[in-house]
Amino acid sequence: MTLSRRQFAAGAGALLGAGSLMGPRAAHAARNDELNILCWEGYNSDPVLGPYRAAHPDATVRAESGTSDPDMINKLRAGEVRVWDLINVNQPWAREQLYPEGLIKPMDKDRFMPYFDKMLPEFSEPYPLAFAENGDLLGMPQRYGPFSFVVNTDVISRETAEDEGWNLFFDEKMKGRYGVLTYDNWNIIHMAMAAGLNPFEAIEGDDQGKFKSTAEQIFGNARLLTDDLVAMNTALINGEIDAYFTGGVYTASPARFDGLTNVRAITPNSGPVDGKGGCVWVELTSVVNNPDPTELAQDFLEFVQTPEIAHAVAFTEGTYNPVAQMGNEEVMALFTEDELDAIQMDSLAEDMAKSADYQVVTSYDALIDIYTQARRS
Repeated sequence: MTLSRRQFAAGAGALLGAGSLMGPRAAHAARNDELNILCWEGYNSDPVLGPYRAAHPDATVRAESGTSDPDMINKLRAGEVRVWDLINVNQPWAREQLYPEGLIKPMDKDRFMPYFDKMLPEFSEPYPLAFAENGDLLGMPQRYGPFSFVVNTDVISRETAEDEGWNLFFDEKMKGRYGVLTYDNWNIIHMAMAAGLNPFEAIEGDDQGKFKSTAEQIFGNARLLTDDLVAMNTALINGEIDAYFTGGVYTASPARFDGLTNVRAITPNSGPVDGKGGCVWVELTSVVNNPDPTELAQDFLEFVQTPEIAHAVAFTEGTYNPVAQMGNEEVMALFTEDELDAIQMDSLAEDMAKSADYQVVTSYDALIDIYTQARRS
């Protein structure tokens, strides 16, 4: 079963067993015939791993999908640096936690910097969060996507949704006409933005009151709450709702790829994070500081840069997402018109410009308590 990669708060303990069982052997094996990858779903799919296994028939290649960034990071903290060779998480963690704690190690810049030259403009500068403050290369970006909210454009035009932004959900006409996709971590970010607050700065005092009233209103006027993106898209398509709070290309793309292009991810035109009202996740894959390293780790990172595999990563099972490697003409040539439409390539650069990087939420502990009470009320 593939677990939803954006359900940051769900099922954190479900996959603990497999990794723990692998640990003692990994610490003492001759490891150039072994590769263990801890990742979001997709990298563990047959279209990605199958060709790599075929190219390395004598190697044992395993990949396990996580349920949240913190859960995967905590596995390394708990000693599983001896198990894993690569870790694939969202953009803030490598620089802020993984590298300072010695859980990942710098990569070979001579080997990997040329790949940035072929990435989309947002990543070819190159992408700053792929580097430590001292310039060390910490990870390679690949999948990404703007993530704010989703509308049915047969009912709410793209232009109206982008202009209204988060205020759309406070319109009297929207009472009972929207759903809340219960991706808690994302909802906290988006509810703070809807309250006019920067979720990546401390939210205290009266601002916590603004967050509370916003969360209560968003939940109170929602018609549907679910963590199932398929159910949410179905409700949108069936006319049960006209929009859903928290969503993006990641959640809208399956419906769009089925031809329902009136399901559209929206990025607000403005907002409280340096004028930006949207947010974007970017995956970075880093080399774990395994004391018994394998040469296959960085080899696999080069493998996923190749056009065919980069396309496979973008259009793996379940959901579909852009990849930074689409700046390479050979990669872009592999995408069909329908695939590009599914991931909203027509507005992707514009949406990225209006989106702030996903970051660690400064006041998360306080806000999750407020959020949880509002959801239960």
